[in-house]
Amino acid sequence: MSKIILIASIAVAVSLFSVAATAQTVDITTGDTVETEQGRRAKTDELFFDALKARKQEDNTHALILFKQFVAVRPEVAAAHFEMSRIYAEEKQIELSLSSIKKAMTLDVTNKWYKETYATILATTGKNLEAALAFAQLSDADGKDDEYAISAAECYEKASLLRDALRYTDTAIARNVDDEELLMRKIQLLLKLNNAEKAIETAKKLIAEYPKNGRYYKLLGDIYDNNQMPEKATEVYMEAEKKLPNDASVQLGLAGHYIKIGDTTKYKDYVRKAITNKNISTESQLELLKSYIQSMPDDVSALKEALPLIANLAQQEPNDAVILEYYGNALEGSNFTDSAALLYKKSLAIKPGNFSVWGRLMINYLDKPYADSLIKYSEKAMRLFPNQAVTHFYNGVGHMNKNNFSLASKAILRAIDLQPDNDTERLAQMYSTLGDVYYSNKEYSLSDEAFEKALSFDANDASVLNNYSYYLSERGIKLDAAEKMSKKSLELRPGEATFLDTYAWILYKKSSYKEAKVFILKAIDAANNSNDGTLYEHLGDIQYKLNEKDKAIDSWKKAKEKGSDGKYLDKKISESKLYE
Repeated sequence: MSKIILIASIAVAVSLFSVAATAQTVDITTGDTVETEQGRRAKTDELFFDALKARKQEDNTHALILFKQFVAVRPEVAAAHFEMSRIYAEEKQIELSLSSIKKAMTLDVTNKWYKETYATILATTGKNLEAALAFAQLSDADGKDDEYAISAAECYEKASLLRDALRYTDTAIARNVDDEELLMRKIQLLLKLNNAEKAIETAKKLIAEYPKNGRYYKLLGDIYDNNQMPEKATEVYMEAEKKLPNDASVQLGLAGHYIKIGDTTKYKDYVRKAITNKNISTESQLELLKSYIQSMPDDVSALKEALPLIANLAQQEPNDAVILEYYGNALEGSNFTDSAALLYKKSLAIKPGNFSVWGRLMINYLDKPYADSLIKYSEKAMRLFPNQAVTHFYNGVGHMNKNNFSLASKAILRAIDLQPDNDTERLAQMYSTLGDVYYSNKEYSLSDEAFEKALSFDANDASVLNNYSYYLSERGIKLDAAEKMSKKSLELRPGEATFLDTYAWILYKKSSYKEAKVFILKAIDAANNSNDGTLYEHLGDIQYKLNEKDKAIDSWKKAKEKGSDGKYLDKKISESKLYE
């Protein structure tokens, strides 16, 4: 349409220009040169041409100035008002655009392009009822064009006049009887009007015309299911499955049908078939997988149950980075972290620019045994994403786990510099980790500053409160402040074994041995037979202070069995004496 409009505008301009003949004449009485009417028209014709040239050069501002000058002299030229309307529309000056196109329509009542432009402006600016009426008028005037009828139907539907929308949809169908999309629209309108009977009739018509399209069987089955006719739905699906046994739409329809009637076994059978059906897109397969997992009552068991399906997809599409990423997520969620990391690496080999996958890969390497891998892959990520704070942070964690404390603090400080100031949660985490690094490197004042900074971002971070108070107790300083922070961490996360151990140790450092014993025993109970030998070493130290020396030796031995690497543990056991 835009080409036709441009040609029409140029044609008008040419006709305008052709009228001009002699621009000037001589007054025989005075001998003066006088500008004729034809001369004035020639000047305005030139304005019109210059305005069109400015439009072609995308200089709307200059074009509009020239058109305004033109219509000041020649207000009767509809094409000029039309062009002004188009400029105003592009510049989002809608009321001026409508005003100009109305003038064009008034001056040339037969031009359907002007009317179409008017209707389109109304539709794109949300004036749905006015647009519907304008398109309906165009449709009624042109007994063959289905597009005007479709536009009228769409606008009537947006204006919530569904019966009018249905009427013009039927008009469009009459003009284009083989249009599947129009029949689908008609069905949706009928369903909105609660006319299931007519919707069923139309769906059957689609099946009759397109018997190999499984979508239409699913559509009819859904209508039956949603209108309390499950037996009819079953009949439709059984017929469809016989005719189209490998059709993904039919399999999806069957899955939906069986979940609606409560047959979860058959639902699983059909949704699995659909998920692994090669005839549907990767995106649809993944969406099905997610819906399947979410439909199960236990997410963990559902994920494990879905793993073979995801593995099947990965085998079908071994070079699809999205599927490999999703497979990695599923494995990670099922605690197969090594396998997850392998899938993330494969995904990144195909699509290295996916930062979220780099993040997932690095998270899988946060534990100490994977320090080398964390350093390696964080450095790769840093080269690709030098301004992403988290890559530098994870690099710092890797160096911390390798006891490279100078490199660790440097990386974390860089991460802090890059981290947005409004992300207080992440900044608190970074400063807390920096506090750990400084403490491990015996830079105690810097460690305290880092923990204080972390708490300034989040005073209720239980982990920060616990770690900071424990480090203070180990140094035997600010014990009252440490006790207060530790107590607060337990209020925030009651019953946590590590926090109970910290509180018990602070009490021990304050010589409150009986109370310390109560809390260390609570910590051991909460740990539920974990392999944390430190708890038993602390228990032994407390028992020794309470003159329960035999029990203390037994606790130290148990700490040794559970892997405690306390500095004086072997000496405590061999000499049956407390060393601090």
